[in-house]
Amino acid sequence: MSNPVLVCVLRRIDAFRALGDALERLTQRREKLSTTESLLQAGMALTPEVTFRQAALFFTETDFVTGKRGFYCFSIWCSCLAGQSQQSHAESIFSYLQAGAQILCTVLLIKPGVWSHNLVRILQKLDLEKFRVVGMKHLNLEAGVASGLLPSEEKQDPAALEAHCSYLTSGTALVLCLQRPNAVKKLMDLLGPEDPKLAQAQDPFLWRAQYGTSAVQNGFYGSKSYQIAVRDVKLFFPEGLCGAECQTLEEEEV
Repeated sequence: MSNPVLVCVLRRIDAFRALGDALERLTQRREKLSTTESLLQAGMALTPEVTFRQAALFFTETDFVTGKRGFYCFSIWCSCLAGQSQQSHAESIFSYLQAGAQILCTVLLIKPGVWSHNLVRILQKLDLEKFRVVGMKHLNLEAGVASGLLPSEEKQDPAALEAHCSYLTSGTALVLCLQRPNAVKKLMDLLGPEDPKLAQAQDPFLWRAQYGTSAVQNGFYGSKSYQIAVRDVKLFFPEGLCGAECQTLEEEEV
């Protein structure tokens, strides 16, 4: 091989999707370049199993450096360096890969009028999906807190903002902190689209399809990303969680 190759091992939440999106954007920009330009060729492992095999091929355990907030700094392997790489003592990345999906926490808010009639069924569904409840409280949301839970597009529409805030503050809501591997995405997959009609068309067993009646009274709020989940846990459970073993939240100092 005449040209050097850069090999990186990267760690983050939802790593495969995030890196895939980044490489797709890179490809789109590359296609706009002149054919005379030097083009960067990039590829990635598509599964944890392939990641493990490729990491073991290029690196040893001493090649990895633990980074902040669950990231790993990457070591470099280049053909022109004859296999020499930076050395540093760190935790075993291979043990991490073999351990499987990391346990995460997320927040489910059951909106007024829904939880008081359906709590037992909802808790049974959560148990079937391997969620562990590590925090629970019922509360009356303030208008400022309610508006903070809405997506930006809803906040830009005064009528929609008023409708959502009026409903969310109309009665007592139940807030649950849930824990399981890949908790954030799993909960979003169960809830379905914000509009119950869209959820019904997609799958009648989605929770918003079963318990929602409109785009406003759709039954549930769920943290849409890991970052939002961390924010929501801090917001609703500042006193801490009950027996939660969630490494990523500890790293965020929740």
